[in-house]
Amino acid sequence: MKKLTASALMLAIAAGAAAAELPAYLDKTKPIEERVEDALSRMTLDEKVKMCHAQSKFSSPGVPRLGIPEIWMSDGPHGVRAEINWNDWGYAKWTNDSITAFPALTALAATWNPEMSAIYGKNVGEEARYREKDILLGPGVNIYRTPLNGRNFEYMGEDPYLAGEMVVPYVKELQKNGVAASVKHFALNNQEKWRGNIDVTVSDRALYEIYLPAFKKAVIDGGAWTIMGAYNKYNGQHCCHNSRLLNDILRGEWGFDGCVVTDWGGAHDTREAALNGLDIEMGTFTNGLTSESANTYDEYYLGKPFQKLIESGEVPVEAVDNKVRNILRLIFRTAMNPDKPFGSIASPEHYAAAKTIGDESIVLLKNNGILPLQADKYKNILVVGENATRMLNQGGGSSELKVKDMVSPLDALKALYGDKVKFATGYVSGPAIYSFQMPIPKNVTDSLFNEATTMARDADLIIYIGGLNKNGFQDSEATDRKDYNLPFGQDSLINALIDINPNVVIANISGNAYAMPWLDRVPAVIQSWYLGTMGGASMADVLSGKVNPSGKLPFTFPKRLADNGAHYAGENSYPGIETDPQPVDPNNPFAGHMGVKPEQEYTDDILVGYRWHDTKKIPAMFPFGHGLSYTTFKYGKPTVSAKEFAGDGSITVTVPVTNTGSMEGKEVVQLYISDEKSSLPRPLKELKGFSKVSLAPGATANVEFTIKADDLKFFDDKAHAWVAEPGKFKALIGSSSTDIRATVPFSFR
Repeated sequence: MKKLTASALMLAIAAGAAAAELPAYLDKTKPIEERVEDALSRMTLDEKVKMCHAQSKFSSPGVPRLGIPEIWMSDGPHGVRAEINWNDWGYAKWTNDSITAFPALTALAATWNPEMSAIYGKNVGEEARYREKDILLGPGVNIYRTPLNGRNFEYMGEDPYLAGEMVVPYVKELQKNGVAASVKHFALNNQEKWRGNIDVTVSDRALYEIYLPAFKKAVIDGGAWTIMGAYNKYNGQHCCHNSRLLNDILRGEWGFDGCVVTDWGGAHDTREAALNGLDIEMGTFTNGLTSESANTYDEYYLGKPFQKLIESGEVPVEAVDNKVRNILRLIFRTAMNPDKPFGSIASPEHYAAAKTIGDESIVLLKNNGILPLQADKYKNILVVGENATRMLNQGGGSSELKVKDMVSPLDALKALYGDKVKFATGYVSGPAIYSFQMPIPKNVTDSLFNEATTMARDADLIIYIGGLNKNGFQDSEATDRKDYNLPFGQDSLINALIDINPNVVIANISGNAYAMPWLDRVPAVIQSWYLGTMGGASMADVLSGKVNPSGKLPFTFPKRLADNGAHYAGENSYPGIETDPQPVDPNNPFAGHMGVKPEQEYTDDILVGYRWHDTKKIPAMFPFGHGLSYTTFKYGKPTVSAKEFAGDGSITVTVPVTNTGSMEGKEVVQLYISDEKSSLPRPLKELKGFSKVSLAPGATANVEFTIKADDLKFFDDKAHAWVAEPGKFKALIGSSSTDIRATVPFSFR
């Protein structure tokens, strides 16, 4: 074969040279596995090892000699992060890397609409492709276990079925752009406190029923090309090189043929990284966010130390070959995919997509009839709260975004109601800093409080727009919340406003549940999320009635923190118990940060979220799946195709749903399954289906659910198998996990 230089190879491809003149690995007409093996056979050991670790903050090497390009990654998944410098955490200060901020994944889950997920993946994928990224680091599907987890806003709620159904369209549509999804954080990354070294103990049953299903769906049904390992430990091993998670489950049970990437700073041991399923090591010897490293990239665990183990025979060469196969497969799907589209960025279409998703995500929690707002009824509307103007794309850690445009709630409300709208900040939280919470001087807080309460006396209506933000100890990577109440004296401010004027509409923004000690005193509450570029427009349109709210809660709002299953058993369950204090490693402070070896047991087991509240009979403030509308829906009598089924069969349950109000609206019809008798304890009910339907006033839709044996199964950890036991079941159809409108009994034999 004629020998070609790397540049000549790429020119040959661009010129459309005949396949016979190209090496097999460059011939896209050949099977991908043949191309992988051909490329692998041409590589030196040094080239193979280099591909297994970073070469900069957000790239890993290719093989220039062979014309195999490097891999470029970007933080996500709510948008493509601004360019980071090659070798430090500073922003590169480009002028062409401003993007669309899409709603956070908590908001996406709140749409309960897989069509929105597909739109999301398509549009964010186009922006990643335009920015020439090969991997977008997202989406996240870790389960919402505690409302204190600072990173919950990046995930898809407390239910594995909902998260699994929503993640698949995102992954599929993203990857159609030739950009790999990196589904994260695998697995059990359910808190930020001690995230680098918390050692999690969880039953196999809870692992398989609660914490793994969404990842499995992303891999098997979504075809995800990469998985990102989690920072924490599971059963004594860090998740980024955890033999059970990566070798046994991900590759062994699920047949994953993609690439496993560490979270930044997630690798800790060369031998484990070599043998336990990790492919690309990123960010070692940093904290994953800000700190720098004195070590070079070649000194990473999968760098020179890895090569020495291979050369000495302590680790077989197959270990690096298997990693490089996975990396090459990824490169052929992304960086060397000649059929990928060009992409686009911050386009009108992307703004429209962000707006549509935001519209469907906002949840109307409470309404006594004050909403939608009647503009002619109010002469003076006072907006109070920092989040009415705050740039909520800033802070939060790796999800921070550099936006081209940002519509604030205040600007959107002024556009609707003009000079009727006045504004008072009310409270202030300080600059967006991920690692700590800045104290605010008392004279500042008092002044803002007094201004808001004084202006409230002249208002006909008050719209309070507060909640949480992306600062440390709120909704932020690397820190968990300190308590369940709203920070910065917001509860006192809200109560003071109500004392002056009872017409207070709460329109808070957060990625987490929070306490509402003032709930009984306000006429209406809407729950908004971090909605990105078009967030203010979505909120204003819901408040005004231009958009009828149709979001449903993707997680439970407990009345008290102690009512949550993760907190019920005390510190052993959350945040864990500190044991065996260790000195902090100066070269890797994040791996051993806080100098402890914390251990944690998931004592809530399979009873996460609504499963806990239902089974333990602990009423929630707002249940999973809850969300009101400006119209009303009537559920008719369901019909069932058969009273029983067996084996590979199924039954179909059909329920008519009618819009009985005067406004067009969307309803999320939810199907839960209850097992009347089981050999192992089960939750009272589990979500196994949902359908979002749009109905004009007076219109009826027949919503169908097909129930199969898989929907009846639980995981028997002793047999290590999914089991559907014969017996009697109930199909529960409702508008939330507690608002059940119809029940259908059936049998499985």
